[in-house]
Amino acid sequence: MSSETPSTSPGTSTDPASVTPNGPKPRVAVVFGGRSSEHGVSVLTAGAVLRAIDREKYEVLPIGITADGRWALTGDDPQRMAIADRRLPAVAELAESDAGVVLPVDPGSREVTLAEPGQVPKALGEVDVVFPVLHGPYGEDGTLQGMLELAGVPYVGAGVLASAVGMDKEYMKRVFTSFGLPVGPYVVIRPREWERDEAAARKKIVDFAGEHGWPVFVKPARAGSSMGITKVDGLAGVDDAVEEARRHDPKIIVESLLSGREIECGVLEFEDGPRASVPAEIPPVSDHDFYDFDAKYIDSASGIVPAPLTEAQTARVRELAVDAFEAASCEGLVRADFFLCDDGEFVINEINTMPGFTPISMYPRMWQEAGISYPELVDLLLQAALRRATGLR
Repeated sequence: MSSETPSTSPGTSTDPASVTPNGPKPRVAVVFGGRSSEHGVSVLTAGAVLRAIDREKYEVLPIGITADGRWALTGDDPQRMAIADRRLPAVAELAESDAGVVLPVDPGSREVTLAEPGQVPKALGEVDVVFPVLHGPYGEDGTLQGMLELAGVPYVGAGVLASAVGMDKEYMKRVFTSFGLPVGPYVVIRPREWERDEAAARKKIVDFAGEHGWPVFVKPARAGSSMGITKVDGLAGVDDAVEEARRHDPKIIVESLLSGREIECGVLEFEDGPRASVPAEIPPVSDHDFYDFDAKYIDSASGIVPAPLTEAQTARVRELAVDAFEAASCEGLVRADFFLCDDGEFVINEINTMPGFTPISMYPRMWQEAGISYPELVDLLLQAALRRATGLR
């Protein structure tokens, strides 16, 4: 991996990846919302992406997925996709009609249609590339990516395998361990374990805490944006924490507290391969127990960019971030989250294959510090997806 911080601008219209079935101006479907508990965060991300896409270079088709799974045209108004009175936006409030959007099922066609009961489907034209900005299950976990693969439609970001690995914290850690990457102590409680014998599952958590110490963090194994996470200081809090985690996912993961600093690093796919961004640090949040959902999105707690690290520490975390990207077979983008422990060693906590992507989110901020603006970042991701579609890498 190069130790130089990348500084580049997006490809021009002469880039071969820019020549598509729609001519030199590719048509981008921005797909957002979805059925996960991160629905509102996805809508925020979509608003930011829609503001940033260069309309001189791309045509845009915004498609929202409601919380119950209906695909709908939403209109192209990013102002409506913002937090209002501490409340996250929703696709159901943005949908233009009850008509459903249907993506192609024939790999030989990229025609998107609008279907309304009792009406002849209306053609909306071809789509050259999909920018899926969904977070969590049913969008970031390989399910949407599999559908797009079957349809033969190119898309931004990780493929089916990497998306699934990046969503499941247990298997993510297993992959990292198999590639020699350092991970912290954890234990998994599978759905049937808790359902069949709560006492035995509870003892498993208590034994883990006995070995590694309280507090522990009880998390849904397949969720994001710090949804459903509880910091547990003792036995009395275990059952409530498990119940909260299981509201988001029947499989839970319990992690020990790692004493140290929280460091993040972005990875972006360029024509010559993945490169790491400037790293950032998430300082302790005084008004929150940890860096939870409200701290990230409602109260907008801010990280430090660049992280105050030594040159050797910066080089090491950037190397580990790219190693994690490659270990999980990622494409497009990843945000890798680490702990810099008190002994001076980095431990990888997790990767996010579609990280928070608003302008104040850490991933775009790290790349901005590296010299790549938010609109340039969006363009680079679209160009990478188009290169993969044409076989150019």
